[in-house]
Amino acid sequence: MRWLAILLPAVVAAWPSAAMSQQSVEEFYRGKKLDMIIGYSPGGSYDLYARLVARYIGNYIPGKPIIVPRNMPGAGSRAAANWVYNIAPKDGTVLATADQSLSLQQAAGDKRINFDTTKFLYIGNPNVENNITAAWHTSGIKTIDDAKQREVTVGATGGSTSSQYPKAMNALIGTKFKIVLGYPGGNDVNLAMERGEVDVRGSNSWTSLKATRPDWIVEKKVNILVQIGLAKAPDLPDVPLLMDLGANDEDRQLLRVLSSSTHIGRPIFTTPNAPADRVAALRKAFDAMVRDPVFIEQAKREKFDIEPTTGDAMQQIVTDMMAIPKGQSERMRQIIE
Repeated sequence: MRWLAILLPAVVAAWPSAAMSQQSVEEFYRGKKLDMIIGYSPGGSYDLYARLVARYIGNYIPGKPIIVPRNMPGAGSRAAANWVYNIAPKDGTVLATADQSLSLQQAAGDKRINFDTTKFLYIGNPNVENNITAAWHTSGIKTIDDAKQREVTVGATGGSTSSQYPKAMNALIGTKFKIVLGYPGGNDVNLAMERGEVDVRGSNSWTSLKATRPDWIVEKKVNILVQIGLAKAPDLPDVPLLMDLGANDEDRQLLRVLSSSTHIGRPIFTTPNAPADRVAALRKAFDAMVRDPVFIEQAKREKFDIEPTTGDAMQQIVTDMMAIPKGQSERMRQIIE
């Protein structure tokens, strides 16, 4: 009886956790509200893609939970990534998006990365797309060569591609970009260009520009200086690829590594250590969503391209980025930090 008195409370305490471990994915998610943490302010391409996913992916998750977007801008999305990694519940109730270059920053030894991007569990990327560096039409900068002739102000959100690309171009191809940091999101940089605060936006998704500022293209309000990716966008045949502009093979290889983060795109991921069955369900839901004609049609109406990458493939891409040779990673760190 004494042993029973000792053991009974322990058995009772363990009962809820045992029951929870046997809970199905559908039972867990039914009636839940999931957070979609967005590492930038509203209006930019990360925000818009994440909100599009948030509106639809719940329809494909067992239990059909509601997904609620929450913007958490700061430090080029590192604030959001840090929160997801260190503070968010590790139970599959938090989805997130953050800058595609975080893994590259980690590989380069950026000491401001207080998390391990390989431990995020990637759900998918809705679109592989090229980024661009673009100048406002009144700046007098029409080509990348023009940016080598005089100092040009560039708006950037922080230690993201918006500052990395101009820094790399300054170091490797001789541009004279003066980087103005601190904008909470890409839409804020767009407004700064319109107001004449800066001449250039350091990084923007070409797809996003077409979707959110089609008038800029039609009215030629921006000049596309360079595109960043591993192949040219079909509708930008005359705009040079960043990775082709290096002066030698070593520089071109470094620019290719920098350009490879475009394949991470607008990543959707969840926390480290989320239960495997829930991660599998989230990945399956994402894959079903991006194949659904209803979702594809909605994306088309909002002028967003859909060329997805699976969560498994993204996990491998991030792992591969950590394998940059030491000499290259140190040089990359010196350039982009």
